Amino acid sequence: MEQQFKSGFVALIGRPNVGKSTLMNRLIGQKIAITSNKPQTTRNRIQTVYTDGRGQIVFLDTPGMHQAKNRLGEYMAHVTEDAIHEVDLILWLVEPGRFIGAGERKIAADLAQANVPVLLIINKTDRLKRPEILKYIDDYRKLMEFDEIIPVSALTGDNLEDVVDTVFAYLPYGPMYFDRETVTDQPMRQIVAEMIREKALHALNEEVPHGIAVTVERMRKRKDSAGKKITDIEATIVCEKKSHKGIIIGKGGEMLKKIGSNARFEIERALEGKANLKLWVKVKKDWRDSDYLLKNFGYQNNER
Repeated sequence: MEQQFKSGFVALIGRPNVGKSTLMNRLIGQKIAITSNKPQTTRNRIQTVYTDGRGQIVFLDTPGMHQAKNRLGEYMAHVTEDAIHEVDLILWLVEPGRFIGAGERKIAADLAQANVPVLLIINKTDRLKRPEILKYIDDYRKLMEFDEIIPVSALTGDNLEDVVDTVFAYLPYGPMYFDRETVTDQPMRQIVAEMIREKALHALNEEVPHGIAVTVERMRKRKDSAGKKITDIEATIVCEKKSHKGIIIGKGGEMLKKIGSNARFEIERALEGKANLKLWVKVKKDWRDSDYLLKNFGYQNNER
């Protein structure tokens, strides 16, 4: 029986905003990784689990590969680099219309050193006609040799079954790393913090989101007067400038209320119960270049 069970770790790699988190969420059938149209949405390695009768796939969603501009950027680059060399299989996500330039060539060079199968996943194909997809496949074939090339649409779910089938075809036989009910190893505090950050990303202008972090100081479950379960959550949105603090709070606190309301809706779905969410905003100047603050906010590499 065990010899028929396949298992392994699969990294999702690619430039920012190509749909890695959306794809992973669709593959496991549940929203774990936050998504937005802003670069650097994913900052940590997020691990999720897909299990069926064939075996178990542990997906690793990684930060978008980009040129680091601060210590946070360096941390994100290390997270992705480490993932490439720790997995059994790599899914390289690209999107149609993106110029194949120095960035893509750098990724290809890195993946060539991984010594594991690499599947090219061409995402967002719902935007293209078949001849355009075929041309894009041909362009990437000239860049490097892939074990498989699969066009998909993470948004519509098109061809995702083919991705799962192909991943299982390349994975080795192995143990069950997590029980069948496990979907992620992320602690709920971290999931809640990321949900709050996602709603801030959606609501704020282009300049502010890059400089925010979210910490959850307190999560406590209790029962209300009617005996229903409720979770009290206290969290802080950290930003780098006083001017950004004013934008996050908004006139009369309206922006902060909007972020909180939208986040509470997602949090209650995840907790399957009511949540009482209180948000504060604090300024920590240049926190993205502070090793101490990065560690406090949960951005910490393993020993390197």
